[in-house]
Amino acid sequence: MWASSHQSRFEDQLQQLLPQPDIAPQRLHEAMRYSVLDGGKRVRPLLAFAAGDLVGADSMRVNIVAAAVELIHAYSLVHDDMPCMDNDVLRRGKPTCHVEYDDATALLVGDSLQSLAFQLITEHQLSNNAVQQLAMIKLLATASGSRGMAGGQAIDLASVGNQLSVPELEFMHIHKTGALIRAAVLLGAQCGSALEEVELARLDRYGKCVGLAFQVVDDVLDSEADTVTLGKTAGKDAKQDKPTYVTLLGVQAAKQMAAELHDEALEALVEFGESARRLREIANFILLRKF
Repeated sequence: MWASSHQSRFEDQLQQLLPQPDIAPQRLHEAMRYSVLDGGKRVRPLLAFAAGDLVGADSMRVNIVAAAVELIHAYSLVHDDMPCMDNDVLRRGKPTCHVEYDDATALLVGDSLQSLAFQLITEHQLSNNAVQQLAMIKLLATASGSRGMAGGQAIDLASVGNQLSVPELEFMHIHKTGALIRAAVLLGAQCGSALEEVELARLDRYGKCVGLAFQVVDDVLDSEADTVTLGKTAGKDAKQDKPTYVTLLGVQAAKQMAAELHDEALEALVEFGESARRLREIANFILLRKF
């Protein structure tokens, strides 16, 4: 109930924050909305909301950081699906952006969504402390760039057809998938009452663990679930000869690894008590999800 109500409200927020389709250039704005709205699990925004709950953050501030993170995530998916990257035709149960529109439009959609994310977190007050807000902007930038998500994607592309060790695979996904998930947790937490460094470290540890667990479960689902359930092409990683936790460890060992990461994430939250209830619920969903 908590998650569904936040997802519904957040969808309305995204509708308002994205450029309306009747504003020029109409085709680009239509494609941006097509790529962001009406799809996705919204795990990253939910993590921001849950971390915001932990610190009693103002909901409007968390809405903005959640939207910024989700726009970065959506841009990464649009670019990831393009022919020069993973070359996929299905995302969130519908044709990918470059299929529905064209390659050039998809490229510009990604560029525009990334720019809009930073526009949002600079034109809204997210903290009463200007230095703190600058640090939040830097956090999102770092998580999105070559030392974060984009860097992880570069490693992923370079690893096709190569055998990676488990530590190498973990390094890749800490950046490709985990960096933005960790940022969502920390940004949500920094919208409210100030936390001690040790508390932020615990939340970062939680974010790192759930981020890796998310990817391990993703690899398992890619090998076991069907395309209709996933809303994206099933078995794509195996066909492209990409190293995954399943190819390195096998399905059962990968599931065990996800369970251990889940337990470690929950352990990081122990000191927060009941205030971390929603973060625990999201960790449970990540482990048990079927799509």
